Amino acid sequence: MTETVPGPFVRYEVADGFATLTLDSPHNRNALSAKLVAELLQGLDDAAADDAVRGIVLAHTGNTFCAGADLTEASNADPAVAADDRTRTMIGILRRLLATPKPVIAQIDGNVRAGGMGIVAACDLAVAGPTSSFALTEVRIGLAPFMISLTLLPRLTSRAAGRYFMTGERFDAHTAERIGLISTSAADPAAEVARLRAELRKGAPQGLAESKRLVNAAMLAEFDASAEALAERSASFFGTAEVHEGMAAFLQRRAPSWAE
Repeated sequence: MTETVPGPFVRYEVADGFATLTLDSPHNRNALSAKLVAELLQGLDDAAADDAVRGIVLAHTGNTFCAGADLTEASNADPAVAADDRTRTMIGILRRLLATPKPVIAQIDGNVRAGGMGIVAACDLAVAGPTSSFALTEVRIGLAPFMISLTLLPRLTSRAAGRYFMTGERFDAHTAERIGLISTSAADPAAEVARLRAELRKGAPQGLAESKRLVNAAMLAEFDASAEALAERSASFFGTAEVHEGMAAFLQRRAPSWAE
């Protein structure tokens, strides 16, 4: 179980007016375990409440920014309960990122999969380095990107959404920038994030908060209108034969029956 691994899964540091939340659970590719989620939400709340913090950077250790749901943790729980917990968790994370009054920058130099894609789309700015790769892999385990569609669909072009939702194929940082998932691809993402931080510091706190509110108003309204129905649709697929086979194939590192 992921909870037995010692130390924080999200490291919190404040410097030069920015809180950096570093996902530090490389043993499971920064998957959204209960421990990581709790620490991430606490970090976002702490940053929002600190007047000395002007913005937030979401970074990572290891070669993966976030792999999405912790399927190993999920496999050890009652399917119905686990499904409901995952959907509620994802709603909470995405909404918190959108509603936090301070700008959030994703600093990515690694792999992003499944639910991690929704987190990137929920950030106000996203910078990805040359080792980054992206994929919506839900379709390959019998699911669809239900909850994260709330942040992905407003960002992606419709053609890109149709392609990557259905193929599950990987794409690089340049493609991610072209289709609207990230703000920019950069040879040195840390340097580019430092530059963006300097630009954001020129903005007044209330100006930044109100600008973010304007940009994210439509997405937050869609959360209020659609999140509950999407959560129910998502939960209804867990426990189906295809999802059982897809998750088993993933954990056993083999192709699912429909792909053989």
